[in-house]
This record gives sequence, C-alpha cells and structure tokens, in this order.
Amino acid sequence: QVQLVESGGGLVQAGGSLRLSCAASGLTFSTYVMGWFRQAPGNEREFVVSIRSSGRTYYADSVKGRFTISRDARNTVYLQMKSLKPEDTGVYYCAAGVYSDYALLFSVRGYDDWGQGTQVTVSS
Repeated sequence: QVQLVESGGGLVQAGGSLRLSCAASGLTFSTYVMGWFRQAPGNEREFVVSIRSSGRTYYADSVKGRFTISRDARNTVYLQMKSLKPEDTGVYYCAAGVYSDYALLFSVRGYDDWGQGTQVTVSS
C-alpha cells in the first residue's frame, strides 16, 4: 500500500526557514501528483502547493515567493519554506494522487493518500 512519511517540521521564529520532506513508497512515484496541505487548529485542511509528474507547480497565493516544492528520483518530495510567518503554523500533510482534473489539484478530494503530518510552529 501507499505510504507517505513526512519529516522536517519544528519550531522556528518568524522570518526563519524550514525544509519538509515526504518519502513515498508503494506507488509509481513519477506518475503521481504530489501535494502539501496544512491545517491549523479549528480550521479546515487547506491547499499549500502541488507538483505534477511533469514538474509543473501550483502554489497558494499566501505562499507564493516564499515556498518551493520539488521532487527527486528517489521518491521524495520536498517543501522549502522561507520567510515563515506565524500564520504558516499548522500541521503539514503530504498527499499523493492521480491527476484527473485541474480543479482537484487544489482540493483534498484530488488526493487519495496522505501522510501522518508534521507540525510546523512559527513564533512571532
């Protein structure tokens, strides 16, 4: 079965940086859309960024210019986060899905498999 394991979360001051990793197994990685979502307490899980098998990327407006997603040939997807803000705080989830519709790139409904999440806390 598909397994997604996130790592790299932690506590950082505003303006700092973190890099999250997601190691994927049990899927043909090169053919999947990989995404990152986040969820703050009391909020719904929200889209952050995704990357298609072609390498094309899509970012939420709130993170454009600060976050960068990438993927490698070793079944790992990364999220480099810079200039972090307190509002970036939340549990970050890695997700995998098969592309079917453009709109679903930005929705939890577009992803079938999820990691357990990693906490990111940005202090002011």
